[in-house]
Amino acid sequence: MPNQVIERKPNGQFAKGSSGNLGGNAQRSRHALNADTIREMHAAFRQGGREAIDKVMRTQPAAFLKLLVLLVPRQMTLDHSGGVKAMTDEQIERGIELIKEMLAQREAGANAKVIEAEKEEEEISALPVSGSGGTKPPKS
Repeated sequence: MPNQVIERKPNGQFAKGSSGNLGGNAQRSRHALNADTIREMHAAFRQGGREAIDKVMRTQPAAFLKLLVLLVPRQMTLDHSGGVKAMTDEQIERGIELIKEMLAQREAGANAKVIEAEKEEEEISALPVSGSGGTKPPKS
């Protein structure tokens, strides 16, 4: 390929259909390879993916774990927008009120008394069965 002549116009620009890059676009080639690989892996997964995953998980746990790790993004960005500085005084006060209410509910739940009881068979059998003609509820 290095001996190939690149066609140019008289002004030095590349002729139509000639890019001047004899090696092609490396980034585009890599992208096409990635797309083909993903498409073929998807087809293979549809054919026997679940069984293959189970087999690798049982027989090669280190390889299975490595695959899981490779699926997780290496770097994850988290953008904080606004925060407390962007809140109005009313929003901050309401937030404080809500936190106080949640803490009060948690404390009330922690201090609640628990009554443990067991049902006795006599009490259960003394209750009327629905539809048995027991007492009717009062009309409201």
